[in-house]
Amino acid sequence: MVKKFNPEINKVYFINKYTLFHILSGTGSIQVDFKNYVDWMDKAIYLEKGQYIKFLSDDFLVRTIEFPNKQIFDNKDVRVLFKHLISLGYINFNECTECQKYLSETIFEENTKEIINVSLKQWFWQNPFNASKNEYQVIFDAKEMIDQEFYNHLTNKDLEALLRENGYQAHSLVRDKLGITLKTMLEEKRLVESKKEVVFTDKHIQEVSYEMGFKDPAYFNRVFKKGTGYSPTQFRENFDYDRKDSFVEDLTHLLRKHHAKERSLGFYADKMNLSVKALAKKTKDKMNDSLGRLIRNELINTSKKLLNEDTPVKEVSIYLGFEEPNHFSTFFKHHTGINPSEFIHKKVQENTPFL
Repeated sequence: MVKKFNPEINKVYFINKYTLFHILSGTGSIQVDFKNYVDWMDKAIYLEKGQYIKFLSDDFLVRTIEFPNKQIFDNKDVRVLFKHLISLGYINFNECTECQKYLSETIFEENTKEIINVSLKQWFWQNPFNASKNEYQVIFDAKEMIDQEFYNHLTNKDLEALLRENGYQAHSLVRDKLGITLKTMLEEKRLVESKKEVVFTDKHIQEVSYEMGFKDPAYFNRVFKKGTGYSPTQFRENFDYDRKDSFVEDLTHLLRKHHAKERSLGFYADKMNLSVKALAKKTKDKMNDSLGRLIRNELINTSKKLLNEDTPVKEVSIYLGFEEPNHFSTFFKHHTGINPSEFIHKKVQENTPFL
């Protein structure tokens, strides 16, 4: 099923079917499974059942495509789109002409498998971990095993034995290609699922600890705090699943209104009736980000919007309060990887009609 909608700010959207998110417009960051991302523009994001997504701004326009046909996922190659390893899985539209053509069509509900096929082709071309198809299969076999078996209180030794039993030599491959160990992948999976149980259910923390394979709730608390900086109870309170606190909405409104002229943390603290220290802590607690980075994100988003509207670099620089255009150019390149002129040239190329 294909639909287009404007998501509510800071609302949790649970993924009940394998889904492609094509974010058509918007500012700010998105959050997927407790991680924030700001580099979502021009990308197709694939999420699997059991994940969630939040939009930390109120101006997003999103198109989603749900894939109800389970037969699609019997193809093991499809896992590379949905089973994320160390970051958000995506397809880069800028490099995928077939994807752009497909999603530019208005009538494509009857053949959603086609976008899977062109995305797979693009993903293997992107080759984010510089591996062969056979190596990817081994890596994703190990990931799938972790996803399926950790609920059975899988230990690191159990995982090693299970991999050997199935003939997988995945340890060195995962370390070499992903830069992490299978042990880390297992611990991260357990921590993410623990977080979900803590914030999305009313279960007692002791019950969550047992379900996650911890025999000692006190040890679970220590592991959880080491991984998050908070006790399970504190993490539950800070996440504010029911959105009883308007903090995110209020701060987002202030940033959007004042970021072009105000960089001072003290300014925003005064507007929010908090001390700078209290504002910094609450921003981290509620938005999983720093206030400084949120201000920078707003500056980058506004500069990209103005540049897309053919505003001269000098005028963008003045509007955003930079003393010199070269200061703005340095700032822009530091946070995007390209200077404003390169950004403009890139957009011109992308807007060239297909031949």
